[in-house]
Amino acid sequence: MTHSRARQSLAAFLGSIAAIGLVSSASLAAAPAIPVPNQALLREVTRTLSSDAYEGRGPGSAVEQKTLDTIIARFKAAGLKPGNNGKWLQDVPTVTLAAHNFTPLTISGGSGAPLSFAHGTDFVAGSYRVVPHTEIKDSDLVFVGYGINAPELGWNDYAGLDMKGKTAVILVNDPDYAQESEDGLFKGRRMTYYGRWTYKFEEAARQGATAAIIVHDTFPAAYGWNVVESSWSGEQHFVATPNDGADQTVANGWVQKGVAEQIFKAAGQDFAALVKAAGQKGFKPVPLGLKASVGFDSSIARATSHNVIGIQPGKVAPNEYVLYTGHWDHLGHCKPDAKGDGICNGAVDNATGVAVLAALADMNRRAGPARRSQVFLAVTLEESGLLGSEYYARNPVFPLNKTVGGVNMDALAPVGPARDVEVTGGDKSELTAILHRVEKQLGLYESPEDHSERGHYYRSDHFSLAKRGVPMFAVGRGTDLVKGGKAAGQAASEDYTEHRYHQPSDEYSASWDFSGIAQETGLYYRLGRALSDGKAWPNWHAGDEFRAIRDKSLSTGK
Repeated sequence: MTHSRARQSLAAFLGSIAAIGLVSSASLAAAPAIPVPNQALLREVTRTLSSDAYEGRGPGSAVEQKTLDTIIARFKAAGLKPGNNGKWLQDVPTVTLAAHNFTPLTISGGSGAPLSFAHGTDFVAGSYRVVPHTEIKDSDLVFVGYGINAPELGWNDYAGLDMKGKTAVILVNDPDYAQESEDGLFKGRRMTYYGRWTYKFEEAARQGATAAIIVHDTFPAAYGWNVVESSWSGEQHFVATPNDGADQTVANGWVQKGVAEQIFKAAGQDFAALVKAAGQKGFKPVPLGLKASVGFDSSIARATSHNVIGIQPGKVAPNEYVLYTGHWDHLGHCKPDAKGDGICNGAVDNATGVAVLAALADMNRRAGPARRSQVFLAVTLEESGLLGSEYYARNPVFPLNKTVGGVNMDALAPVGPARDVEVTGGDKSELTAILHRVEKQLGLYESPEDHSERGHYYRSDHFSLAKRGVPMFAVGRGTDLVKGGKAAGQAASEDYTEHRYHQPSDEYSASWDFSGIAQETGLYYRLGRALSDGKAWPNWHAGDEFRAIRDKSLSTGK
């Protein structure tokens, strides 16, 4: 999260974006002044959306329409037009699955008796397929290392393998996760998308696997088994698809590392030796000579929520688009705290982000239309797995090959301005050059991302667009506050994480300082306006996991 300590001059800002070819020098004289973020508006939208009257903004709840109406009213006041072919809303159909009645995970075919593992303590499983019963029977187990197919890096853990009818056994994270630096083929300690469990299940499906099992290990996973068990228990939410997930694996799951070691021993294999081999380029998949069986039932529920879409049409290139995204949903009614408060209001997460969307729209109203169209997208169901942004990315109102890039806003801290910027995901694309220019003009420095091994770039709404090739800013204020320095910033961050995040105590306070949020809003305005007033089409850096899809997209677009 990032902000400026002083208002940037018009000449300085325009000079910075002209220097990187985003606007011509000839256009500087006619360019609009940079508006000041409206702190009163930021405060009022945050206060309103996080009040008890909105009951925590649960998608599909009785207050969803009230929430949508409030956002639409703010978009209208900022002069935006309905963005979905004359409508403000985009329907987001969802399906919820809850697996139950598990049979044990049984492994047979080894030299000894079949192995049997209990659901919850030993393994977890689920399905992306919308069916009432799931059954895996005697599926051949194949160890596929890290389960990565990265042509741009010359890496394919599935090389020469037909996965039809087989179950892939996969390691979590990237092959070089243990490195301290980011110099490895897969960026070392910094997790890439190839290290995320979501990718591994998606790739297994693309390879035609019947099922996929990830081996949990606390250090490379960055969380304990308790997190896996709780996350895979109860309801699982998905974007509804026309084929009800028929193109996905029949089942996905995780096993404890100790379980994997038992399985490999039964196969006559040395687990540690194969893990070491999987970290080397040229690794070949290893059939284990064992068969897996498991089954479970699933209850099915369907619902529809909504994204809100507003647009400020561009004055020169209206068919080229820049996105501003932020999720409007939170947890709704949740477990009551010690005081009996059972509403998770989501004031920071993410009433602040919606407030920034409204403030950015207001700033662009005052500045006047940009060269390109600017799209303001308040998405739903982020807390359920980025479902609103995922649905938009699968069903874009504005073609992705006409979408230049964008900025995502999520959970802005109600503390003062900072001296630094933190960039989630590191230097992945040509957006970095724009950010560096703006940072310089604002007198900010860049801090390294905290816990880059946790893959935070892949856990917020910008990712739904990024993995389809659209470069997205994921930046924000750092913790080096103007008042109090890093100690104050880190203390505020830790206090929020421990005492407010996803709890009823994430409530608005009249004592909140919105000057830092205003600073961050100013940064987002400048980043978005640099894209929307320019002609450049930023791309991912060569070798990035999203470069190939962007190249393919642009070849059919501009």
